[in-house]
Amino acid sequence: MSRIVIFGAGGRGGRRAVAEAVSRGHQVTAAVRDPRRHTDLAGDNVTLIAADVTVADDVAKAAAGHDAAISSVYRADLPSRDYYPAAAHALIDGLGRAGVARLVVVGVGSALEIAPGVAFHDQQGWPPEHREFSLGHTAELEVFRASGGGLDWVIIAPPPVMLDEHAGRTGGYRSGDHRVLPRAEDAAAFSYADLAVALVDEIERPKHSRAMVAVDY
Repeated sequence: MSRIVIFGAGGRGGRRAVAEAVSRGHQVTAAVRDPRRHTDLAGDNVTLIAADVTVADDVAKAAAGHDAAISSVYRADLPSRDYYPAAAHALIDGLGRAGVARLVVVGVGSALEIAPGVAFHDQQGWPPEHREFSLGHTAELEVFRASGGGLDWVIIAPPPVMLDEHAGRTGGYRSGDHRVLPRAEDAAAFSYADLAVALVDEIERPKHSRAMVAVDY
């Protein structure tokens, strides 16, 4: 059993990560900006707390005494290219102070490469607002890459399609590297439930380190 702090626990990915971790017997601290909006998260093996992932002091306090962290954060009201790098800096600082060495981050598939040096979001016709959001995640990746060796981080990027919020957990997925994984045209949308499986797997049995990794069916 591990103690895992999950930042962004109230979102679609974060909620699945909480459920997946608890189902495997882990103790979870669910960190959200406003606990009053997410009281349903609290329960057996889940402690609900307030924390801002862009504030290193909040990260350090939330992560104290934990074995690993998951970041599944999102803000629609802040520029992506400001928010995600700020979160990365705070996580590196705060987790370091808390003595938490393993961090698993939810990324976006549009930041994965489709050709050497060409991201999915660089292709012609990709909506500008979606590209801007994806560039925030790319900036976050660069912050992690530039950090020292103290934090063992990995970014898990689902495929660049709309994820299925309602599909059940299959437990099956494949992983690759920083490139979009090929998928059949009729392939099912990747589910948040199986994204959570990949996140917790990387805590229980780490296979990747200091890299962005694609996952898909």
